[in-house]
Amino acid sequence: MELKLIDGQGQAASTVTASDALFGREFNEALVHQVVVAYQANARAGNRKQKDREEVHHSTKKPFRQKGTGRARAGMTSSPLWRGGGRIFPNTPEENFTQKVNRKMYRAGLAAILSQLAREDRLMVIDDFTMEAPKTRLFAQKLKAMGLGSVLLVTDSLDENLALAARNLPNVLVLEAQQADPVSLVRFPKVIFTKGAVAKIEEMLA
Repeated sequence: MELKLIDGQGQAASTVTASDALFGREFNEALVHQVVVAYQANARAGNRKQKDREEVHHSTKKPFRQKGTGRARAGMTSSPLWRGGGRIFPNTPEENFTQKVNRKMYRAGLAAILSQLAREDRLMVIDDFTMEAPKTRLFAQKLKAMGLGSVLLVTDSLDENLALAARNLPNVLVLEAQQADPVSLVRFPKVIFTKGAVAKIEEMLA
């Protein structure tokens, strides 16, 4: 599989050979959907709390007598059947939202995403991407000169200047190859890999 290699001005310089198993795979929409949803679910924290009938602050007095009113029997107003009563199956912070995805499926899903990015000309490779100083303005100018706006940059190793220069740009994300995740890969319209990152992700997903 040949990937487009760009220069510092964003122009196509040549091509670089990459693994067909990783960048030339057929797109499996169902698998990609499952991997993306599972990744988002596994990052979710249980932060919802509802009260059951034991926890709501209600009187335990019987609201009206048992017989003679023509109404249904009621023992206390904290019943889940009453407005303001406790929930039968309340949400708790201990809820577990995780979804299991086999390692083979996860790797296949990432490969399908990368292959589709390459087919849609959304994935490019650059020799190296470094910053001389940790300045957001310089980083933004460099992206503008390359004709890039919203972009995901995947590097083999993240140096401090690059991380500090990119962190304040809302539409730019810089990750190391081992941190590349399915949500970030499908989120950005353009994805740039350094040559070292391509080699590292091929080694990881082989």
